[in-house]
Amino acid sequence: MAKILVVDDDPDFVEFARIVLESGGHTIVSAGGGGEALDMIAMDTPDLIVLDVMMDSILDGLSVARELGERSDYRDVPIIMVTSIANTDYAELFPTDEYIHLDSFHTKPIKPERLIEEVNRLLG
Repeated sequence: MAKILVVDDDPDFVEFARIVLESGGHTIVSAGGGGEALDMIAMDTPDLIVLDVMMDSILDGLSVARELGERSDYRDVPIIMVTSIANTDYAELFPTDEYIHLDSFHTKPIKPERLIEEVNRLLG
């Protein structure tokens, strides 16, 4: 199936995503922050990215999404953002009035069937 990069500093979420997505036949690789993710993408571009917002910095995942959106060689890689930022004091920092290179946005916790559904929809 597809190679999916899960980018999150929460090992429990990474393991959850790995179990759910591998059960759907996908290969999972992971990164604990934005810098590591960008390095991994440069070495071997995944078919899809599951991305958190708050990692190395409060909006680390948003920076990754912006950078990928600005690069034509990565612009077509679908991004599913799964985050708990809406439930924190940092929610007001998340921009709502600008273009962000995301294909799908979900609040943690995400149900396993919803994650699989979104992955399958975006991989089409």
